[in-house]
Amino acid sequence: MHATLPLLRQTDFPPLARDTLQTLQVNLGYRCNQSCVHCHVNAGPKRTEEMSGETVDALLAFLDASPRVNTLDLTGGAPELNPHFRRLVVAARARGLHVIDRCNLTILYESGQEGLAEFLADHRVEVVASLPCYLEDNVDRQRGKGVFATSIRALRRLNELGYGQAGGERVLSLVYNPQGPSLPPPQAALEAAYREHLGEEFGIVFTRLFTLANMPIQRFGSMLVSKGEFNRYLDLLRGAHRDENLAGVMCRSLVSVDWQGYLYDCDFNQQLGLPLAAPDGSPRLHITQATAAALAGLPIRVAAHCWGCTAGQGSSCGGALDDGTAAAPACGTR
Repeated sequence: MHATLPLLRQTDFPPLARDTLQTLQVNLGYRCNQSCVHCHVNAGPKRTEEMSGETVDALLAFLDASPRVNTLDLTGGAPELNPHFRRLVVAARARGLHVIDRCNLTILYESGQEGLAEFLADHRVEVVASLPCYLEDNVDRQRGKGVFATSIRALRRLNELGYGQAGGERVLSLVYNPQGPSLPPPQAALEAAYREHLGEEFGIVFTRLFTLANMPIQRFGSMLVSKGEFNRYLDLLRGAHRDENLAGVMCRSLVSVDWQGYLYDCDFNQQLGLPLAAPDGSPRLHITQATAAALAGLPIRVAAHCWGCTAGQGSSCGGALDDGTAAAPACGTR
């Protein structure tokens, strides 16, 4: 796989600093039951990295000392494959935190995950579910044969448990990624298209849609290098930059934790090996050495991939920064 960090280090991206930390985003490991072409984590079934029980305990101690952190955002790989996933969810909900599970949907039907959907519903965990298109061929091309059909089955099960219902407590957010090196279409219009198609064809409802730009790192970035499209995509992102998006980028209120407990400004920096700038100047900062208060105001490490978060309508873990109202193309077009 081609390394992309050397192609991203030099940048004139504007400097950023963290505001008050509100979200702790935790990568519980890189093992996944899927191997998606757009994956910026390079996750897959053969990855063995996973967070230990001791590090999970350190996370909970950090949260106990950080009353202004109100959201625990769990990701991977497939975060549910970590043996401490359910314990962490229960402990975080007992502390009154909003918990997000970034779920690939097919994990609900993996061996060993029996009762997972019911567990998420019982604990009012927000499910942020990857569904990069509402058309079967496009999803299977990006994520693997049969993934779309299993995803639809999983969404129906979540709906049966109360997820995605208007006015309900169980939030179901879907996530769209472009098929290739292009910007996502306007979020509001694409959400309307998702609602119409999934509702009419499958009777599925959901709370909201997030559109995310593909980052030129790891598996997706390597594919761009192989095809000779890397620099062209970077130029597209930089050319679409909007200064007004800088105020809302996720790294200003979020810190990312890797499976070993080390801190990063965002999940993308984690995958590039760009650790958070420690206050004492040490190369890396561990969760056991940090407090939320000490992280506020620190400079954020930037590189050329950061243009992906400020291009066009903007992109973050919570979708577009400006959801837009223009008409959207079908999710399979560019």
